Amino acid sequence: MTVSAQRPRIALTLGDVAGIGPEVIARVWSPDLLRICEPVVVGHPIVLARAASLVNPKLAVVELDGIAEGEATATQLPCWNPGDPEAADVPPGQNDPRAGRAAYEYLRAACWAAQAGAIDAITTAPLSKAALHLAGLQYPGHTEILAELCGVKDFAMQLFLPRVPAGDSTAIAPASLPFGYDGLGVAHVTLHTSIASVPGLLSTDRITATGRLLGEFLQRVGYAIPRLGICALNPHAGEEGLFGDEEQRLIAPAVEQLHHEGWHARGPYPADTLLKRAWEGEFDGVVAMYHDQGHIALKLLGFDRAVNVTLGLPIVRTSPSHGTAFDIAWHGMARGEGMWGAIQIAAALARADG
Repeated sequence: MTVSAQRPRIALTLGDVAGIGPEVIARVWSPDLLRICEPVVVGHPIVLARAASLVNPKLAVVELDGIAEGEATATQLPCWNPGDPEAADVPPGQNDPRAGRAAYEYLRAACWAAQAGAIDAITTAPLSKAALHLAGLQYPGHTEILAELCGVKDFAMQLFLPRVPAGDSTAIAPASLPFGYDGLGVAHVTLHTSIASVPGLLSTDRITATGRLLGEFLQRVGYAIPRLGICALNPHAGEEGLFGDEEQRLIAPAVEQLHHEGWHARGPYPADTLLKRAWEGEFDGVVAMYHDQGHIALKLLGFDRAVNVTLGLPIVRTSPSHGTAFDIAWHGMARGEGMWGAIQIAAALARADG
């Protein structure tokens, strides 16, 4: 660990400069942030300075020559720019190829720095998939880019939602886990793809791999014998084949394989009840078959607290679960709870790994 067991160095990537990423990073800059980590921003310093002035005129940006340089203070934001200077000219609230290219360059540089040990974790502000494509970068999102940069084939998107005290909308409840937080992890077998393509992308091996990644993550953060619930694809878990046979043909064999490997896995269960059962404590993790199957439930339970944790990488990467929010970007309206939660989880994972 580059700084200390208590204050890991975390790179905060600006994401799409036309969206709310720069603003939410400036929004969370505070003594509380510095107590849990040593943050460094990866992005264009002019864009970050604009966001800082929008949020708090006392904040000042310090431009760095490298990610390992500079020390953050309560009013100084160290910023390293490995991207195209033209990102500063991108208009707010719309897709632009310069923003897509810059978001990719920020992420790539931070990923390389994490693999080299110059930083301990990455927390990414949201990027626009459309802007990536306008820049000629044919990726569905952060997860797939990071998997390619890290050279991994088995990976998954997980939303982790911490459980909090009743009435508290922002704090994370401590637990008797080395990780420090109790919550529910939901990993997704398929990622950013059309609903029509999901059945053809599912396979027993892919479902098994996702369950394995989820189980390994939960063990890593302190669940000795994680309890995994596996979602069905179809309503009523296919109703014995009346509504589809994926449960019998693909998912049930994956559950059997996970059992064979020693995992405590059960299912397939109808998703409309499984997520409720899991949140109420019956399961520690859930394997969802597609994006919205897991995301809708988790965002209903805690939109501002659900944190995206990429599974299968050799580095720590988290992000808030919200998107670029072009409709409110650069109007001073964006809230920082999602970014704050993502940084907290990144710091906790870096400490656990250290």
